[in-house]
Order: sequence, then structure tokens, then C-alpha cells
Amino acid sequence: MGRPGLVLDFDGTILETEEPQYRAWAELWDEYGQELSVDEWQRHIGTVDGFDPEAELERRSGRRIDGRRHDELRRRRAELQALTGLRAGIEEWLGEAREMGLPVGIASSSPRPWVESHLDRLGLASRFDCVVCAGSGVRSKPAPDSYRTACARMDTDPRRSVAVEDSPHGIRAAASAGLYVVAVPHGLTRALDLSAADVALDSLDEMRLFEAVELARCRHDRSAPSGPSIRPAGPLNC
Repeated sequence: MGRPGLVLDFDGTILETEEPQYRAWAELWDEYGQELSVDEWQRHIGTVDGFDPEAELERRSGRRIDGRRHDELRRRRAELQALTGLRAGIEEWLGEAREMGLPVGIASSSPRPWVESHLDRLGLASRFDCVVCAGSGVRSKPAPDSYRTACARMDTDPRRSVAVEDSPHGIRAAASAGLYVVAVPHGLTRALDLSAADVALDSLDEMRLFEAVELARCRHDRSAPSGPSIRPAGPLNC
């Protein structure tokens, strides 16, 4: 029986990056006389495929976005991002994973430099055993590649592992890879369809990591072929 692990999405799950990104782009669109609706942004949260806000703005406005605007967008996004911190419960779950001896990974559709720069800024890089991002043969979510790759690199059993996600695309990816999925939506994803998750919480403060691991273990044991098995002692009654 393979060991369990914890795999977290990054944007919107570990760090609230979605709202600052949306606001920065929406402000730029407004300068060009266009509206970037929340609905349009929501449809593409959790994946990098299908929507390029820059290309779409240029198409709708008929104007090129010059380099100065790019610099302003980056500064505005950084300014908004500096106002946010780790989402509630993340620090506690990372600490509990360390106490339990669970390997921890990140599965993200964002570019690796983006994820790693934030981890370095927050002093979190050493807390993760692997960081898997889309690219180099790893398809973006909702494909399950990033979760399967993270579990393979950590030598963990996806069926006994826990994923934490904030969006439908990410939930589909983690569920397709076989992980037990905990959804923790934020303001931009709370109204979306998160029904593919095993459990939905307002924040990770509402559940201990060991409880989620036990729930994943219970689900795995129920679906395993019948026969002699050894179950670790746990607080949950399967």
C-alpha cells in the first residue's frame, strides 16, 4: 500500500492571486474602453488554455498594448498582490503535514517562475518536496498530468492522497488523477460548480489535515478489492 501525500494548487489556493490578477487586467481593459466581466474571467480560472486577456483586449479594442502598459500592469498586479497573504489554514496544514511526515507538493497550471518567485518571497520554498507546473509535457488543468506527476515524484499513492483546489478545472484534474479533493473556493470561484470535489470548505481552518487523509484512506479502502488488509488506526469510523 503506497503512502499518502498532500498536493496543493497554487493560485487562489495557497495564495490569493486570482483577485489581484483579475482587478489589474480589468482596470487595463477599462482604460481601453472594454469590460472584462467576472463571468468571463471565472470560466478560465485554474487553466492556462483558452483565454489570453491581452490578445482578447487587442482584438476587441483594435489597439495594440504597448510596453509601457505592460510595465504598469505588472506594477499594479504586484501592488495588489502585496496586500494579500497565505489563505487561512495553509500554514497549519503545512505544519501538520510535517508532523505527520507527509510529503507535500504543488500542482499548478501557472509558469514555474511565477510560482517559485512567490514561494521564495513568502519563505515557503523549503516546505514543498516538489513543484509541478504546466509545460514540458505536463498538460494544464483540467488534464490530470500535474497531479499524477507530483504524486509520482513524491512516491505517493494518488488514491490515498489529498488535493486542495479552488476551481472547477483544478478539481477535475485532481479527481481524474484519483486524489481525495478538498475544495476551498474564494470570492471569484465560490459560486462556480465545485460538485466534483469530495468536500467543500470555506477555508482549511474547518478541517484538520489528518481528517482529510483519513477520509481519503476510508474511500480507498471501500473501493479496494475484498481480502485481508491492515488498516492503520484512525479517529474516523469508515
